[in-house]
Amino acid sequence: MFGSEHPILIGVDGGGTGCRVAIGTPSAGVLAQAEGGRANASSDPELAIKNIISTVLAAAKKAGVSPGALRDAVAHLGLAGVMTPADSQRIASALPYKSASVTDDRPTAVTGALGDQDGFLLSVGTGTIVAASKDGHFRYIGGWGFQISDQSSGAWLGRAALERTILCHDGLAAHTDLTRALMAKFGDDPNAIVSFSLSAKPGDFGSLAPLVVSGADAGDTWGVSLMKDGADYLSKGLSVLGFLPGDTLCLTGGVGPHYASYLPPKALTGRIASRGSALDGAFQLAKSRAAISQGCPQ
Repeated sequence: MFGSEHPILIGVDGGGTGCRVAIGTPSAGVLAQAEGGRANASSDPELAIKNIISTVLAAAKKAGVSPGALRDAVAHLGLAGVMTPADSQRIASALPYKSASVTDDRPTAVTGALGDQDGFLLSVGTGTIVAASKDGHFRYIGGWGFQISDQSSGAWLGRAALERTILCHDGLAAHTDLTRALMAKFGDDPNAIVSFSLSAKPGDFGSLAPLVVSGADAGDTWGVSLMKDGADYLSKGLSVLGFLPGDTLCLTGGVGPHYASYLPPKALTGRIASRGSALDGAFQLAKSRAAISQGCPQ
C-alpha cells in the first residue's frame, strides 16, 4: 500500500496545549488522526519532540501503518514557538522520518483556513495569528511568543484575568463574578496564584480563557473589558495588513470565533467559515512537499 508512489504523509499541528497528528497518503487523504501532549518548540523543545513522535505512532497504529514504515514518511510540522531556521532544523533532525519540514504554526493555520484563496485570518487559540494571504504569499502581524506578544490569545486572556484578580484582591479594583471565580479556583489564596504564575506555561494560562469568555458572554465587566481589548488588537492588526470591509475574513482557534461579537460589524461582512484546521493545513503542506520531491505537479 505504501511506497515511493504512495508515500506516507504526516501533518502535525502543535502548540502550548497539545499536538494533533494526521497520517495518510496523497491518494487516500487522511487515514487517521491522534491527539497528544504539548508541542511548543520554544517552551520545551525536548518535550515537544517526544510528544510529537508518540502521537505520530498513535495515529499510525489507527491507520494500520507499522512503526518501521514511518521511516519513509514525508512530514510537515507547524509548531508554536518556532522562531529561527535553527529551531526548525533542530526539531526536524530529531524526527525519525525520511523528510520533515518544520515551520511555525502560521503557514499551517493560513493554509488550513483559506486554502489557496486570498483573504485574512484571525487564528486565536493559546497563541494569536493575524495573517493575510494574497497570490500564495503570506504576511503576518504578531506571533512573537507569549512573553512579548500573542495579544488577545487564550494565554494572554488567562494571564490578564489573573492580573486583574490580584488588583481586586489588593482593593485597587472592584471584584466581579469572574475575578471571584478565579480566586475560588486557587482556594481564595493569592499566594497560590503567584505560585501558579511562576511556573505556568502559555497553555496553563490558556486553560483559564474559557472562564473569561463565558464571563464576557454573561456581561461580566472584567470579562467584557478583556475581550474588547483583545478585539482592538486584532482590528489594528488587520488594518496594518490592509484589510478592508468586505474582504474575506476567517476566525479560527478556540478563542477566535468568540471575538466576532467584539469586532466592528463591517469587518465581518466578508466572513467565511474555515475550509479546514491548522492540522489540515499541515497535511496539505506535507502533500505538497512530497509532490515536489517526486517532481509531480501539486
